[in-house]
Amino acid sequence: MIFGGYFDVDNKKSNLSNLENNLQDMYKDNKWNTKESIDLSKKISEDKKIISNVEKLNQTLTSYLEVIELKDNDLISEISSNIENLKKQINSLEIETKLSSKTDKENAILEIHSGAGGTESCDWAQMLLRMYLRWCDKKGFTYEILDILYGEEAGIKKVIVLVKGINAYGYLKCEKGVHRLVRLSPFDSANRRHTSFAAVEVTPQIEDDINIEIKDSDIRIDVYRSTGAGGQGVNTTDSAVRITHIPTNIVVTCQNERSQLKNKEIAMKVLKSKLYALEEEKRKKETEEEKKNQSDINFGSQIRSYVMHPYSMVKDHRTNYETSNVNKVLDGEIDDFIEEYLKL
Repeated sequence: MIFGGYFDVDNKKSNLSNLENNLQDMYKDNKWNTKESIDLSKKISEDKKIISNVEKLNQTLTSYLEVIELKDNDLISEISSNIENLKKQINSLEIETKLSSKTDKENAILEIHSGAGGTESCDWAQMLLRMYLRWCDKKGFTYEILDILYGEEAGIKKVIVLVKGINAYGYLKCEKGVHRLVRLSPFDSANRRHTSFAAVEVTPQIEDDINIEIKDSDIRIDVYRSTGAGGQGVNTTDSAVRITHIPTNIVVTCQNERSQLKNKEIAMKVLKSKLYALEEEKRKKETEEEKKNQSDINFGSQIRSYVMHPYSMVKDHRTNYETSNVNKVLDGEIDDFIEEYLKL
């Protein structure tokens, strides 16, 4: 069986050998910790993963074809039960071909903001945070909460999470937009049905050497005392940092570290990523039309609805993909929604 393009294994193997030789030369020249060597090592790891996945799939398909040629009904019946699993593997490889932009492979900065509705929306924002963190665990991605602002009674008003892993941004960019929840409120003594909203924003984490100029005169830096849910882990020093980019009115906060300098460094990285994404979006609008099904982030144009009452359903309004298993989705099973969007 022959694979081409993105899955041209023979060509990738040849290139991989050259890349590995180049990396070895860097190590010999004591350049093992440079950006160039780190990027090269990352590229080698990605190509090895592609080669391994394609070869395993090719081996499986070849063995299945050999079984079919034998015309052994028992063996054919056995492989038929594995067809769905095989389809999932092929689909997974197909999705990887969709993640081809230069930012898709980067880490992702995930933000969740509660909408109007007080405690209800804050609780919904926390439910979304749990959903994404569980999804990260299933995908093998690591994450770090950079900043979090808790609700007055329950839940969270906003949270910023750095998600680390290959294609983290490529996958999570599909989640950008407004998410709507309909349920019987646990905070309503009359147990009435409530609708809550939360906005999700996703930005690629860019490298430090990206050409984004931030003038000192364009930013305002404020420090304040970190806040938390309580307990011994709460930071009691004025180490939290808020950076406001005056020309764009972008505000970035970080309170994860105990060091004010470290929080400032992380916040500046997030700001650079946001400014880079803003410039990319401007460029995109100048060169191509926005997708017709892409909605602005406002509370009148949700991308997905999660209905827990009077029936169970999660529906993506961009792709029309839906499922009745709400609890499974809220436990982090969102790959089907992401894949359907990437196929658009």
